[in-house]
Amino acid sequence: MNDSLNTAANIVDVTAETAQQLVIDASFEKLVIVDFWADWCEPCKNLMPVLEKIAGEYPDSVLLAKINADDQQMLASQFGVRSLPTVMLVKDGQPVDGFTGAQPEPQIREMLDKYVPKAWEADLQQAKALLDEANYTEALPLLRQVHEESGQLPLVTSMLALCFAELNRTDEAEALLATVKMVDQDALYQQALSVLELKKQSAGSPELEKLQADYDADPANMDVAYALALQLNEEGQHKGALELLLDIFKRDRTFQDGAPRKAITDILAALGKGDPLAVEYQRKLFTLLY
Repeated sequence: MNDSLNTAANIVDVTAETAQQLVIDASFEKLVIVDFWADWCEPCKNLMPVLEKIAGEYPDSVLLAKINADDQQMLASQFGVRSLPTVMLVKDGQPVDGFTGAQPEPQIREMLDKYVPKAWEADLQQAKALLDEANYTEALPLLRQVHEESGQLPLVTSMLALCFAELNRTDEAEALLATVKMVDQDALYQQALSVLELKKQSAGSPELEKLQADYDADPANMDVAYALALQLNEEGQHKGALELLLDIFKRDRTFQDGAPRKAITDILAALGKGDPLAVEYQRKLFTLLY
């Protein structure tokens, strides 16, 4: 094992001369994972890549300090190391946790979760700031990602629903809020629900209502259907717009020189590649084309 080759800026080799700086002093700024290892120790060789991988995911909050116990016997003795591998977590100058022997990655992550912020927490704070600025379009992909990475925490679910509601995507907001259990229906949930209700009550401009009435009276009229689809999209009702455009495309691929297909493509691009609605209708369009 090459103890001099580090794969990230927050992975360092520690000696007796640098221990004070890289372990004790650094622990007031970051969580320091101290890994005692040796060349002859097979479990050490299995454990180190796992620790390096995890440390690489937390460049701003974790420092992996590797100590070769054979070369640094005095340090190993000072830290009370009796077997290898030994891993210690040092925070604010004091050991706070640790383990001996090789441990599975999930167990190591569970231990670290008590001391380091989750990888998605920074994205959540950024999304909150965007919501405060009423920048719902940019907040949406961030919140969707955080929702998945956080295991669909109720707090994030309500925040994502609020974002959908503000963007007039009421069906998606309603579906999300329906998943929040009563015990988790806090003030943020109530806020999202209120916005959703207001959006539903005020849904439909006079232009949209007229186009909808015209379409209901003559659903075969593709000019009316196309105009309705464009208006629906303008007012944030993307699913309804995409459904209408897809229906027109099914009926007549040459309608207005292929305008429905272009409109579908434009809406999907605006939604973004990661948007579930975009994924759904990209698949439907692909099926029709091929």
